[in-house]
Amino acid sequence: MTTPGPVTDADIPAYVAALGLPGLADIHVHFLPEPMLRKVWAYFADAEANYGRAWPIHYELPEQERLRLVRSFGLKAIPALTYPHKPGMARWLNEWGAQFAAREPDVIPCATLYPEPGVADYLGDALAAGARLIKMHVQVGGYSPDDPLLDDAWGLLADTRVPVVLHAGSAPLPGEFTGPAPVARVLQRHPDLALVIAHLGMPEYDAFADLAERFERVHLDTTMNGTDFTEAVAPLPPAYIRRLGTLGDKVVLGSDFPNIPYPYAHQLQALARLDLGDEWMRKVLWHNGARLLGLD
Repeated sequence: MTTPGPVTDADIPAYVAALGLPGLADIHVHFLPEPMLRKVWAYFADAEANYGRAWPIHYELPEQERLRLVRSFGLKAIPALTYPHKPGMARWLNEWGAQFAAREPDVIPCATLYPEPGVADYLGDALAAGARLIKMHVQVGGYSPDDPLLDDAWGLLADTRVPVVLHAGSAPLPGEFTGPAPVARVLQRHPDLALVIAHLGMPEYDAFADLAERFERVHLDTTMNGTDFTEAVAPLPPAYIRRLGTLGDKVVLGSDFPNIPYPYAHQLQALARLDLGDEWMRKVLWHNGARLLGLD
């Protein structure tokens, strides 16, 4: 049995309570320095040129309003994922992330990195300062996960087992280095990495699920998957949905808030209509993410 998901954002707290959960553990939420966020939103405003389809941001709102909303949804800890698109950005993004988390106590201190000289040093500084979640975006950054410049950083992350939300799938746009092969090479060298493959690795769903089955600490996040918006271009095959049911301990809630073209509730509704059962939903919406984020 699967309890129907919430229809509106106002329905979310009652839905979470009906599942007997203390809240939501969403591992894929973005907060950025305001000038950078405005540039991101401008990119989405021109999505028909960039992606070939409209992508209206549903939560193009001031920072404090966005924080109020995710708290009202039931997020007990709020990721503030950032990612650089060129060298020289990661260190100051990490500094901003630490300052943001210090200012908002329920925000998770997050960090990022880029293949450049000194990456292991500034990553080490961020971890020492308390970073508990890392974000990397292969297509936006235009780099390979197995770039030799990243090897020491990967080693540090494997040793500390701090989770890394890694966007490496080839959607919504393929890149020179997207896809599962470079990620597999990284995992062969660093099998203890706690990788969370964003968007279930869309559209290379099964290839990334293979990695989740092969490596103990590899997880998959649900960001945008199963929603009407995504099903129109990268639908989840029925056999893959059944496979997700067997991977219940490896699937983690992700949303991409605020940069989504529909209400947050629709992501929860989309997962519920996969009809994998309430126990699977409890694991995905809370238990798996809470374990990775140290909330349990």
